[in-house]
Amino acid sequence: MTRMPPPTVPATSIEQVDAMLARLEAHRTKWVQTSAADRAALLRRCMETTAAHADRWADIACRVKGYEPGSNGHGEEYLGGVLAVMRNLRLFAEGLEANGQPPLPKTWKRPDGQWVARVFPQGAIDKVLFTGVTCDVWIEPGHEPTQGRIYRDATAAPEGGVSVVLGAGNQSSIPPMDVLYKLVVDNEVCILKMNPVNEAIGPAIADALRPLIDAGFLEVCYGGIDVGQHLTDHPTVTSIHITGSARAHDAILWGPGEEGEKRRKAGTPRIDKHITSELGCVSPVLVVPGDWSDKELDHHARQIASMLAYNCGFNCNGARIVLFAKGWTHTERLKKLVREKLAATPTRFAYYPSAQSTFDTFLGKYPASEKLGATGEGHLPWAILEGVGTDAGEFALENEPWCGIFTFVDLEATTAAEFLDVAVPFANDRCWGTLSCNVLIHPKTEAELGEARVDRMIADLRYGSIAINCWSGLNYGLVNATWGAFPGHPLEDIQSGRGVVHNGLLLDHPQKNVVRTPFVISPTPAWFTDHKNNLALGKKLVAFEASPGWLKVPGIALAALKG
Repeated sequence: MTRMPPPTVPATSIEQVDAMLARLEAHRTKWVQTSAADRAALLRRCMETTAAHADRWADIACRVKGYEPGSNGHGEEYLGGVLAVMRNLRLFAEGLEANGQPPLPKTWKRPDGQWVARVFPQGAIDKVLFTGVTCDVWIEPGHEPTQGRIYRDATAAPEGGVSVVLGAGNQSSIPPMDVLYKLVVDNEVCILKMNPVNEAIGPAIADALRPLIDAGFLEVCYGGIDVGQHLTDHPTVTSIHITGSARAHDAILWGPGEEGEKRRKAGTPRIDKHITSELGCVSPVLVVPGDWSDKELDHHARQIASMLAYNCGFNCNGARIVLFAKGWTHTERLKKLVREKLAATPTRFAYYPSAQSTFDTFLGKYPASEKLGATGEGHLPWAILEGVGTDAGEFALENEPWCGIFTFVDLEATTAAEFLDVAVPFANDRCWGTLSCNVLIHPKTEAELGEARVDRMIADLRYGSIAINCWSGLNYGLVNATWGAFPGHPLEDIQSGRGVVHNGLLLDHPQKNVVRTPFVISPTPAWFTDHKNNLALGKKLVAFEASPGWLKVPGIALAALKG
């Protein structure tokens, strides 16, 4: 099928941008003075307009990415796009209706005094739709699990601000969800600049969030680097949020080229504004050795392949490094299965302009690497890098391959305990970034290791999102979780960024979140790229989030069973 190009969107003129900023400046005090109940009502209206424009939104996204109507990729645009935004709107609306204090299912203290808040499941429907799934947010040491500071403390953000959100080009849910966080949690009105890669979706997103635009609290604009720099440097703008690359972040903060590098080393940024960011990661998958059955090996081979192939590999939490124990009896068998699953996974249109050059760079570094999957026009094969070392400075460990590439790494270990002793520090110290990681561990292995040892593994992993027995895409999509780097990166070495978004229950001091699922999930999880019915499932889930109720559960279950 010939790819239908997406509609074009003209760049916003500098004069138009200035007019948008002036309008936001005039409304920022009004936003601060808007009650939690009135904010919730606005978000409820956005849920209605998002539902009205859901099909258009997903259809345009398919044209951007080259997905055929009705394909698995089409389903992804509901699940990873519209659904995540609808869920974010609902959770924030409910939180605001509780005056910023939505109920927490459970909180407790770890033995070292650190607080943990269970944020999922929240009720009986969650338990039915997501059987066995939990999400816990760990609070930064020294803080308690308080919520919604600006709604319980009138002095928390008395003047508000004007934020520029530089939207991501990969997942269409990222720009609107970043905007919602800035509005609801940071108390700032926003101008969203769409990324040129997916700017065609911008008008649909604008119509989905039309109630916020009409009220004067949001603007959406388009353009390249010139528009972006005008926004970030504008005196009206008080804060910046970027989802992108560390290189783009540094160019904004320090400036490009040699002069920018001098500023970075001197610690003298070119702009004095609060900046938050989510900047990617060389995300590891820790495959903990254990006694896995053939069915379990097959399930996780499908899952590992999906961690790479979802969205054509253009995901900041896509699997990049798969860590195995060299002495595990199933290591070679699981590798073989992953290769088979990837080879059977249809390749996709590589819609990012940089994809081919990135692919060529990595394959040039590792020429013996394996290519898998039949390619068509504009497609790239999946690739598994060979000959990757484990020492500090190894290219594949320190550079995110923004396309369908990942690496198998064998570590000197045989038992689960030996593996964790080497894999956790390897993930922390050798793999660039701290956004997300994945751990696959059999329940029998957990029992053998003991609760304290498993807890120590989670505590030691310096990642903002940890997915146990699933892909961290679930951490992202639940929205109850936070999404962002592990805290502590200085601006001079930003890695995966600073700050968080999502945070559906409005926790004030999140450190990391941990999502856990059963070891094998049945029916096929929605994030598996071999799911046979994810489009229908995505549409059912969007309708459910727009208006949850028990009567919709059977339809969702039926769609899931057909996957």
